[in-house]
Amino acid sequence: MHSYSLIAPAKINLYLEIIGDRPDGYHALAMILQSINLADQINIRAASTDTIRVRCEHPQVPTDKSNLAYKAAALMANRFPDAFAQYGGVEITINKQIPVAAGLAGGSTNAAAVLVGIDLLWELGLTQSELEELAGQLGSDVPFCIAGGTAIATGRGNELSPLPNLDHLYVVLGKYRSLAVSTAWAYQTYRQQFGDSYLTDTQSLTSRASAVHSGAIVKAIVHKDGVQIAEKLHNDLERVVLPEYPQVAQLRQVFQEAGALGAMMSGSGPTVFALCESHEQAQLAKQYVRTTIPDSDLELWLAQTSSTGIQIAASAK
Repeated sequence: MHSYSLIAPAKINLYLEIIGDRPDGYHALAMILQSINLADQINIRAASTDTIRVRCEHPQVPTDKSNLAYKAAALMANRFPDAFAQYGGVEITINKQIPVAAGLAGGSTNAAAVLVGIDLLWELGLTQSELEELAGQLGSDVPFCIAGGTAIATGRGNELSPLPNLDHLYVVLGKYRSLAVSTAWAYQTYRQQFGDSYLTDTQSLTSRASAVHSGAIVKAIVHKDGVQIAEKLHNDLERVVLPEYPQVAQLRQVFQEAGALGAMMSGSGPTVFALCESHEQAQLAKQYVRTTIPDSDLELWLAQTSSTGIQIAASAK
């Protein structure tokens, strides 16, 4: 039976601006997304039956139909019924390294890996844009996770414009193991508190979204200027998450003091990250945070910015 092993990288948000409301009910966003080499491994193989099965030993990861990786396989089976009938079901094993419910697109990148894996298993020959179109039906971050790298994301986060690769920075990440922030809660709370400033007409939404393309942080990325990138980090969701979660606010403050270029919360949190110019600087920042917050519930990781999304690690027949 055929099988593939895929590497599914996490992502951080270097920039997240909530522009307003879209006609479809989603928030209109302008973001800059960045892959990092903290990654899950997804093993996918043809099953002898016509079922979809998900396995994962991480206690917080569901293995039923609510798992986004399962939904990705079900979407492929529904979209390509002839291939599903010919090749049969799939068994998906998720080896989890990306923290769960952390604002790092762990579920989204798993789903992206399943789309890529089934495309290979079923010999569909889909293009990147076709994979991204399917990915958009699963979630706003899933299309980005297909190709990864560095990209501007507008619309509800699924309209992508690639930027020059940013693969020379180091990233220290921190997350309290027992802490989770609901993405839905974060966006709903932001709407309740700041909705009166939302843009709603299409022309204004389009104009504001296009402005990010000529923004200061994009210029800094083009010039690979880590200092300027760090100075221009921005996340609107910090305005609601940090006051509600003092642990996250404190962690962000300590990261700022740790000698890194800059620090910010990723996505809806609760992960906080710091950008560093060198491995040595990242190690020192990580050690400073560990010493300053000696809490065994706080997990820390050291990663690097990456220019790739889903990658094939191995295949077998």
